[in-house]
Amino acid sequence: MSEENNQEVFTAAAHVKEEQIVELSGFWMRFWAYLLDLIVISSIGRLVVYPIFIALDLSLIKDDMFAPISILSAIIFYGYFVLMTKYMGQTLGKMAFGLKVTRLDGRSLDWGTVLFRELIGRFISATIIILYIVVAFTNKKQGIHDLFADTTVIREKRAAVFKPVSA
Repeated sequence: MSEENNQEVFTAAAHVKEEQIVELSGFWMRFWAYLLDLIVISSIGRLVVYPIFIALDLSLIKDDMFAPISILSAIIFYGYFVLMTKYMGQTLGKMAFGLKVTRLDGRSLDWGTVLFRELIGRFISATIIILYIVVAFTNKKQGIHDLFADTTVIREKRAAVFKPVSA
């Protein structure tokens, strides 16, 4: 091996604290987690936003994408995914299914990665819905938004603790 190749391996290994085997999340687990997230987001809208709009006598009609309710709905949608992914590494849907977003290089998610993944990537995927199916066909189970942001979704290892029942 040449000295350059050794240096590349050493540089790449410097970012990795320990080698770990992770289980990648496939299409269906991510799909169900996303559906649960949509239920959470729509619940926020119905329980919080709609009563405010009714109290202020604002229109709830989404006649165009610049209607106040449409803008607020988009802010809640993207804000939910960005903030949950940045601070928790997962949304409530992903938590329920034991999934987590991770960077391919093993480093923690930074604002640039999360914003790019959740805003740009999700917009592209939502525009052409069929692109979500890409997850089923990539080696690292990545959606288009994951490919752009160098991220993937893994299954979390959960430890179960069983205590003996004393009589």
